[in-house]
Amino acid sequence: MINFATLICKKMKTRSLKKFMYLSIAAAVVTIGLKFTAYLKTGSMGFFSDALESFVNLFAAVIALILLHISEKPADEGHEYGHGKAEYFSSAIEGALILIAAFSIIYTSIPRIIHPQPLENLGIGTLFSVGASLVNLFAGTLLIQNGKKHRSMVLEADGKHLMTDVWTSAGVIAGVLVVKFTGLLVLDPIIAILVALNIVYTGYKLISRSASGLMDASIPQEEIKQITGYFDSLKGKNIDYHSLLTRQAGHRKFISFHLLVPGDWTVKEGHDYAEIIEQRIENMFDDTVTVTTHIEPIEDPLSLNDIKIDRMNYSDDGDFDT
Repeated sequence: MINFATLICKKMKTRSLKKFMYLSIAAAVVTIGLKFTAYLKTGSMGFFSDALESFVNLFAAVIALILLHISEKPADEGHEYGHGKAEYFSSAIEGALILIAAFSIIYTSIPRIIHPQPLENLGIGTLFSVGASLVNLFAGTLLIQNGKKHRSMVLEADGKHLMTDVWTSAGVIAGVLVVKFTGLLVLDPIIAILVALNIVYTGYKLISRSASGLMDASIPQEEIKQITGYFDSLKGKNIDYHSLLTRQAGHRKFISFHLLVPGDWTVKEGHDYAEIIEQRIENMFDDTVTVTTHIEPIEDPLSLNDIKIDRMNYSDDGDFDT
């Protein structure tokens, strides 16, 4: 059960997460201005590609803010388990946008390989680009740290998106400097393409992670071990368990298990004991946790008939038992 103070804390957390998304939007607007200035001053395709990715950052941040708002809505009649999975859509969209930005960079750079163009005012253009990178570095680091702290995929995904922008800018700046000192104009678009290929991997990881969440992936193994360790400590009291199932939807965890208690306990005794265990499990995590318990008599062999509920005939190593 969640008391009033806990609800207040969760409300403060909600406002805090949205605050970080507004920071991301502001960072995107600032970097767009700085990077397009760098492009207009130099004519560098690398700087143009970098500025194009910042437009993607802005679009992604707005989507993330909208989906974060949706994910934090309370459960309703149509969504009795809440709206937490909206976070996975945000992460998937951000991953897709990163891929679009990467392929856009490649597409716009290829003509410059065939027809290299002279670059101008590289010094001032580089300064504008460095300024934009520092803005993204600050915002991206802050988003990733708080995303991990609050277990918010929206914040973490958006932060990683900004960090790919930092790496893109670093590669572009390096390419522009090499062009300046060597005069090899073809290096400008080539380095832009190499950076684009590097950020494709980040986009792939975000999409893969989102797919795992949408497929009802279990909570992390280290957290499952916390739960099983607690259960194991109860076994000497004629208490046991089985059919532990977990899944995670955004920052919300769902945990269910069958609790085996002495058969001569009253319904109230079993219920009160289950309440204590559920509260203990909820207190293990900072996230919102929904714990569901099914009580069974430990002496009854029928209690073990559903020990592999929802697990088919998988063995511990992941293979089918025969």
